[in-house]
Amino acid sequence: MAGSRSGLEMMASVVSGSSLAGHDLANALSANPYEGTPFDGYPADDASSRTTRHAEAVPRMARRLGDAVRQLGLSATGCRYLAHSITENLASAQNHKAASAQQTPVTALTLTQYDALKALINGGRLYESSQRGMGVTRVSTDDGVRVSIATYRALARHGMVTADTSTSLYHGQKITVTELGRRSLDQSRPHTAPTAVAATPAKSAVRQGASR
Repeated sequence: MAGSRSGLEMMASVVSGSSLAGHDLANALSANPYEGTPFDGYPADDASSRTTRHAEAVPRMARRLGDAVRQLGLSATGCRYLAHSITENLASAQNHKAASAQQTPVTALTLTQYDALKALINGGRLYESSQRGMGVTRVSTDDGVRVSIATYRALARHGMVTADTSTSLYHGQKITVTELGRRSLDQSRPHTAPTAVAATPAKSAVRQGASR
């Protein structure tokens, strides 16, 4: 609904209708003849004055209340249509998310990639700094963890991270871990190279006999 023009127009009509209903209710209260005990020092109105005031107030109140009822009815209808639109869009988004998850398999991560992705989940920036007159692209995480540019590019190539290219590299482009990257952290175990077990060298046979 957030990106739908019809949904936004419907929400605007609901807000407008409820505002008009509130305005009509306020005018109905304003037309109220306020019958009750008069304040001290103010003389009570006679029956003729009260009758005249009622005759003027009742039609105005009825008209304003009728207008408020109509506006609230339109707002209620708009709310039902809006709720239905939101429900449909949420269901569509969930289906799209599920379909994307099924279509994009989780890529196995190396230990270095796993550590880098875990550090970038809390935020990071891709920026370019000048070193010896040359531009050097670096990655800086918000937690101060160092990530090599080669590791970052491998993660970006697999669609696990993205950078906000609307910002200059000199100011730092915000890095975001994608949904695929989050699933990779949840489902993948870092692959490490198998550790070679060093064979214990056999003890050399004890030389028998003594040198003569």
